[in-house]
Amino acid sequence: MKGQDAITIHRRLVDSLYVEAMVLADEARGYFDQLGRDERDALAALSRVAFSCESLKVTTRLMHVIAWLLTQRAVDSGELQPDDARTPSRRLGPAPETDAAVLADMPMQAVAIVQASMDLYRRVARLDSAFDVSAVPSPARRMLDRLAGAF
Repeated sequence: MKGQDAITIHRRLVDSLYVEAMVLADEARGYFDQLGRDERDALAALSRVAFSCESLKVTTRLMHVIAWLLTQRAVDSGELQPDDARTPSRRLGPAPETDAAVLADMPMQAVAIVQASMDLYRRVARLDSAFDVSAVPSPARRMLDRLAGAF
């Protein structure tokens, strides 16, 4: 975000998070679509429904993260203005909640994938929330700007 007053998100961080999100998305797809079928089929009926719901929640979290990271890449490459990236439609979308009690009945690999998606989402949400802080300059920054303008 070259030359802007918004918090600069280093390209390597965005790229690293993007790779992590894509790897996790591939792992989730492989598990929930193929490898986890036998584990899912061994669950009670209600737990099978919960398993399928968690699969959708993981996908939703990851797609929000990936979309946000692609927006940051667009800003970094100059394809999108930083102010445009702050519009609500380009911010990180809301993530569905996962109940810890539901995870207690899940197979271990499913739990690991769900928790990894929640962790990644939380980290990206902290970056996204930094935009809120940067939109309003701190009182100290305003004072320094006034002093600089006086001289």
